[in-house]
Amino acid sequence: MNEENEEETRLRALFARYPGQVLPTPECSDNDGGGTPAAVLVPLVRRESGLQVLLTQRSDALEHHAGQISFPGGRVEPEDASAVVTALREAREETGLAPEAVEILGELPQYRTTTGFSISPQVGIVTPPFTLRLQASEVVEAFELPFACFNDPARYQRISVFVPSLNANRDYFEITGRGRTIWGATAGILWRLAGALRAVE
Repeated sequence: MNEENEEETRLRALFARYPGQVLPTPECSDNDGGGTPAAVLVPLVRRESGLQVLLTQRSDALEHHAGQISFPGGRVEPEDASAVVTALREAREETGLAPEAVEILGELPQYRTTTGFSISPQVGIVTPPFTLRLQASEVVEAFELPFACFNDPARYQRISVFVPSLNANRDYFEITGRGRTIWGATAGILWRLAGALRAVE
């Protein structure tokens, strides 16, 4: 399936404005910069019904972000040449998604988590067919939700909580799509992407 839909056309036009640059997005300054370098893949799967966001459910046994819905990704390793390499490597390790199935459109600003990671989100188009093989120790489920569920910034709730380890309040976003609640860094990254799209309409 090679034909673009309207959502993909808009995304390509957005990233084409900033070739080789981090995409400007709505501000969320409390969550910017600092921390252990990491990267995630924001995989947008081409389907006849429109783009779908490929998400994972993390294992409850993990040290960081246990049980959360997330994008495939992890910390940058010394041998990784770039954040793109990290995101594609981690996606393959966690889900079995082959790098050749992914076309990277561009990068969103870094997102800092309360657990000390500074995440570089890499937005990519995934073209079927592809096969997933989940790494059971990290991922218990992979599933797709329509991108349309997440591309309206007004649908997100912004929540402020006190984090004892930081002795400060931290804001995070939350959104529900098809009965699944996505929050934290994953929701924040999607909110930024939605806001960037809305800003150029």
